[in-house]
Amino acid sequence: MKAPGFWTAGRGKILPGLLSPLGLLYGMATAARLRFKKSWHCPIPIICVGNLIAGGTGKTPLVLDLAKRLQARQVSAHVVTRGYGGREKGPLRVSNQRYDARLVGDEPLLLSETAPTWLSDERPVGCRRAMTEGANLILLDDGFQDPTCEKTLSLVVVDGSYGFGNGQLIPAGPLREPVAKGLKRADAVVLIGDDTTGVESMVAGKCPVLKAKLVPDMDGPSLDGKSMLPFAGIGNPEKFFDSVRACKANVEFTKSFGDHHHFTRGEIVTLIGEADRLNATLITTTKDMVRIPPDLRSSIEVLTVNVVWENEAEISNLLEPLITSVANYVE
Repeated sequence: MKAPGFWTAGRGKILPGLLSPLGLLYGMATAARLRFKKSWHCPIPIICVGNLIAGGTGKTPLVLDLAKRLQARQVSAHVVTRGYGGREKGPLRVSNQRYDARLVGDEPLLLSETAPTWLSDERPVGCRRAMTEGANLILLDDGFQDPTCEKTLSLVVVDGSYGFGNGQLIPAGPLREPVAKGLKRADAVVLIGDDTTGVESMVAGKCPVLKAKLVPDMDGPSLDGKSMLPFAGIGNPEKFFDSVRACKANVEFTKSFGDHHHFTRGEIVTLIGEADRLNATLITTTKDMVRIPPDLRSSIEVLTVNVVWENEAEISNLLEPLITSVANYVE
């Protein structure tokens, strides 16, 4: 599904006002779950990468970045996820050779290319399975509002161009819980991109803010001067389209689909025909590519992005105590 337009700040007050009583009930249910559900204590560190809103904020690139950093320090970090958009409940280890996005979701497939990734509807079960297979640290993909696992470090990811939307709770807005309550459990906010919505001022004094940007991979194909037709089914497709333009591509037009959309053969064949008509090249995201029929992928480019930190020392300082505790645990 696509996020309703009125979830964005400044896009109308009538519908959010009408839906706000339902948002209040949603917030009460979340608060009750967080307060009364028992948490399992994991003997190894758990880093939770979550957010306060429904939709894309940049969690997946951040999890990939953390996995690479931890691997470089000889930490056996495994990812545990619920696999939104897939039918499988797990627990199972995700593999591109054995599963597709309809079964396990797009994000687990993408994450599994970098780190051992476990899909489990019950996160404690997934963490236990990961430990039996050699994990000495867990990267919890999402799960900030799930109290079933105690977190050692909780990072809340916020897209600087979207912020917290209109500040209302689902369904009146995108928030899963009130910002102030969520930040009380966060160890840091990771602000992705330019802060055009005043996130830093809202978070000031509540928890540290680490700044980062998603930057196209310089090792990828050059788009300078090329005619491109970008399409995406992610939480914020406009951000991807802007990234393609930033690579100096000539964007003929764009096509957006709902978040986690499973592309049909007909949709992709239509896009290929449109690109041929315009003498352009199709381009999409890494998350979208795994939801495209494999035999139709060869004519589509992928724009890969990496997390670039404004201050590398800040994220290193957050990770260092956990890396030390892992070394002590192994010993």
